[in-house]
Amino acid sequence: MTSFDAPHDRLGRALRDLRISVTDRCNFRCPYCMPAEIYGEKYAFLPRPELLTFEEIERLVRLFAGAGVEKLRITGGEPLLRHQLPRLVERLAAVEGIRDLTLTTNGWLLSKYAQKLADVGLQRVTVSLDSHDDAVFGAMNGRGFGTGRVFEGIEAADAVGLRPIKINSVVERGVNEESIVPLARRFKGTGHILRFIEFMDVGTLNDWNRAKVVPAREILDRVGTEFPLEPADPNYSGEVAQRWRYADGSGEIGIVASVTSPFCRECHRARLTIEGRLVTCLFAAGGVDLRGPLREGASDEALRELISGAWRRRTDRYSEERVAQTGRDGCTPHRGRIEMYQVGG
Repeated sequence: MTSFDAPHDRLGRALRDLRISVTDRCNFRCPYCMPAEIYGEKYAFLPRPELLTFEEIERLVRLFAGAGVEKLRITGGEPLLRHQLPRLVERLAAVEGIRDLTLTTNGWLLSKYAQKLADVGLQRVTVSLDSHDDAVFGAMNGRGFGTGRVFEGIEAADAVGLRPIKINSVVERGVNEESIVPLARRFKGTGHILRFIEFMDVGTLNDWNRAKVVPAREILDRVGTEFPLEPADPNYSGEVAQRWRYADGSGEIGIVASVTSPFCRECHRARLTIEGRLVTCLFAAGGVDLRGPLREGASDEALRELISGAWRRRTDRYSEERVAQTGRDGCTPHRGRIEMYQVGG
């Protein structure tokens, strides 16, 4: 690996994590990400030639690793829909400097791919699961799918060693807050880490309103009333989830409180979109094109400068600014933000 000076942004944050969206397609239609009324059967997703190839992704990852990236997360859309994804995982697992290689999935296809992914070097998975209840889950995935195949996928991942498994649950007021305690009960003692995520205004399509946010404090109180909790230290600087251990030693939960307790000042994450744009914030309105220069024959040196320059110019702290941007109706103004399925959440 050829290293160069690891860039720091204007708030002194180093580049450490990279999230790579490998497809804009998904087999779910979750209303907070890809609502079915917009992304119907005739919706035109990006044609394959516009997506980065595996070779292009690998080359860029080597350059990002040289800039200090140590953690990679493969996302989508639903990444397991990307044809021959294990081939990409194998390539990325071999990149010098990458010490943590993970994947976020809705779990629907995980039982089919868990062994293949483990065999080629994937280390962990995060599974999105917004409710234990089939009816609630079906409404939230927009397809009416039950939870059975997701639980099968979690079990398959556990069996092949893709651990610790993290379970992400987006909590939305009036939709699934009654699932908080049952989900905690379901995963307590399993070794899996359940993480509750405050409903965020990602993209422009989820009809976000602050009244729909179930704050971290309420989530903590709901779980803690049933199962006593105690605070736990972060595993590393910049960890997004606040950690809480069960007092009886049977595991932990996490709470991602981007709305009520923003963590922008310790954010070390960049994102690579499906069409090769470098995005420096989940709430960004655009990004730096890497695919164009890449396909036009840019040298590694030129691409490094694009990457490091974009990061050095970074001033993003949207979640901290949200309070000032939230209007009297509890909403934030749309400003052309990239949709969540394009940057992988």
